[in-house]
Amino acid sequence: MTRRVALDVATLSHPGMVRTHNEDSVFVDADAGLAVLADGMGGYNAGEVASSIAVNVISAALLPELKSDRELSKVDVSSGLTHAALLLQLQIAAANKGIYEAAQKSPDCAGMGTTLVVAILCGARISIGHIGDSRCYRLRGEKFEQLTHDHSLLQEQVDSGVLTPEQAKFSLHKNLVTRALGIEAIVQADIAEYRLEPDDIYLLCSDGLTDMVAPEVVHAILGENRGALTEAAAKMVDLANQNGGRDNISVVLLRVPAEYLPTSRWVERWLAKKGG
Repeated sequence: MTRRVALDVATLSHPGMVRTHNEDSVFVDADAGLAVLADGMGGYNAGEVASSIAVNVISAALLPELKSDRELSKVDVSSGLTHAALLLQLQIAAANKGIYEAAQKSPDCAGMGTTLVVAILCGARISIGHIGDSRCYRLRGEKFEQLTHDHSLLQEQVDSGVLTPEQAKFSLHKNLVTRALGIEAIVQADIAEYRLEPDDIYLLCSDGLTDMVAPEVVHAILGENRGALTEAAAKMVDLANQNGGRDNISVVLLRVPAEYLPTSRWVERWLAKKGG
């Protein structure tokens, strides 16, 4: 698929201040419009194995498709999803199978798993797939919004009214996920799609960031560094470490230049306003 420009991207991953090694895995391809972030768990170094399998399986399968001339932004009538989202669904299932089977074969990897968040930016839409408590946020204008919904005990307690969002900030159960890749033979990923707009900024992150830095602070950092994504990522990771850095911290930032989107009248009007 031909595009005029690539996405603006920045990515940073850090072990934090407590862990001796980093079990997060990250992959980004600005030309293909693909970002994958996985936060591994389970056993000595097994979390790193699980997250690596997830990222490798998904990126290896999706990259050739996204760089081909296939029209992946077309919507499948029966599901209501784009072909890109359907491909993502299939590859998340393949990654789950790969992790699950690897865990069955190796005693050192028994019980390993990983959270996952994936973004595909194709045509004028973004497809987001996620499992667990790794998240995707969007900054559009001045509005900062969480687009994923955690699969965690804490989120269930908030949803059911057992805890208020304010009480949840001080919970001791922040890291107990209710859904993860590779733990069971079959797992369901949440898939959602949204329309892209020029200058949207998407943040993919592991809970090493969100457990240490409040969303309003992340919002402020992004708002102050819209044109400097590398600086924004560094500030987020540095602040997470200053606040304790109790887990691995991974951040992916994606900004959508107007020229990245398919030409349309509303994009042309937006460019005219900006003097482009």
